[in-house]
Amino acid sequence: MDSPVAVGTGPLDPAAVVAVARHGTPVVLAEEAEAALAESRAAVEKLAAAPTPAYGVSTGFGALATRHIPVEKREQLQRSLVRSHAAGSGPAVEREVVRAMMLLRLSTLATGRTGVRPETARALAGMLSAGITPVVHEHGSLGCSGDLAPLSACALALLGEGEVHDAEGVRRPAAEALAGAGLAPVRLEAKEGLALVNGTDGMLGMLVLAITDLRMLLRTADVVAAMSVEAQLGTDRVFAAELHALRPQVGQQASAANLARLLADSPLVASHRGPDCHRVQDAYSLRCSPQVHGAVRDTVEHAATVAGRELASAIDNPVVLPDGRVESNGNFHGAPVAYVLDFLAIVAADLASISERRTDRFLDRARSHGLPPFLAHDPGVDSGHMIAQYTAAGIVSELKRLAVPASVDSIPSSAMQEDHVSMGWSAARKLRRSVDGLTRVLAIEHLTAARALDLRAPTEPAPGTSAAVRLLREAGVAGPGPDRHLAPEIETAVGLVASGAVLACVEAEIGELA
Repeated sequence: MDSPVAVGTGPLDPAAVVAVARHGTPVVLAEEAEAALAESRAAVEKLAAAPTPAYGVSTGFGALATRHIPVEKREQLQRSLVRSHAAGSGPAVEREVVRAMMLLRLSTLATGRTGVRPETARALAGMLSAGITPVVHEHGSLGCSGDLAPLSACALALLGEGEVHDAEGVRRPAAEALAGAGLAPVRLEAKEGLALVNGTDGMLGMLVLAITDLRMLLRTADVVAAMSVEAQLGTDRVFAAELHALRPQVGQQASAANLARLLADSPLVASHRGPDCHRVQDAYSLRCSPQVHGAVRDTVEHAATVAGRELASAIDNPVVLPDGRVESNGNFHGAPVAYVLDFLAIVAADLASISERRTDRFLDRARSHGLPPFLAHDPGVDSGHMIAQYTAAGIVSELKRLAVPASVDSIPSSAMQEDHVSMGWSAARKLRRSVDGLTRVLAIEHLTAARALDLRAPTEPAPGTSAAVRLLREAGVAGPGPDRHLAPEIETAVGLVASGAVLACVEAEIGELA
């Protein structure tokens, strides 16, 4: 098992978030976090004992904040908050999303700015380390006042209520799973229920996971674009560094450098570089790959900057300030995260769009420079990759619909007290579908370009692109021939792209890409 991730030593590294969320790495509460928790808890208990009402400590919530709650009902206040707000609906979201959300909530608790007791934070860490994952439903968050329903489902499990998936993935009652792991349910005290549910952790967790995936997919997109340039007898001259120095966009220059490296020493590119080649310019989907891929890269890095700031944040309302004051605020509003989630869905759609256009060029005899129609073995009898392009086109069409921003919508809630919301959770949910769709479109380009490169034999492609073709063949996807059941081959290609295997095999051949 990996070494535990220490929470409370500072902002979480995105790699640590991925390790805990996706790979089940356990967590531990740092000693400095324990001290910060104890100090802020003392401030909350002092406030709870005061006669003056304090939001979330001795009052109701949202539009009910005007009611002062007597001491004897404050445990019930926190418990009722969690139960009532765990109001999600629809299918359960993915385990990695829930674990990321729990970890990020724990990170905020560990800052000592929320006022929860150390034992409550330790209990959340214990659930993560035991692999207990609350059942969180698809619908329920407006992305303001935190991801309320999703976080409440996590808090409910901490109380020993609701349902969870245990470490083996078996769905069972939370109390039963906690007992099986040797964990005791938590009894909430003043403010603790509110602190457990009031954050942007769900949408932020999905943002961190998406950025991780998109960075890998962008380098993979350069690989499959290089395969397409080669197989469509394109030129590598347009990727020269001096051309891209004229437009100093950071991502564009990185992508162009990758394409130049991938196509270096390619016998196939060299075969049509002489005076007999009369093609002046390649189509935009080939020639402008660095410009599009690079703009996507820059957008992803902007999103990573926003995510980094959010990982360094303590999101709650009210918060305990370093001087012990407890103040209300609006930091739970998800606008910063929601905007970049939407932005990433836009660029994912466009990256998939240019990939699909490169795939389509292989299949049109008028544009494929000597390749058989649809890359078919016996055109007319065989259809080749005709319908693989349909699949890619259908996915791209869906990605364009998913690119419609969620963050421009707002439905007032809580009797108009919460009259502007971010819809960041919705933006994150559709981005996950976008990343999956992009993966599939790139996989279809990989599959199609590999077939086209084989059809250019005996002239060989470059070492890196040859490795990408060889990976498919070793995975059981045969080369050109009579029509076969294509869906399983597409799924094999999807798995190779999604796992990072395509990128890894190429980098093993030519070194790490930018």
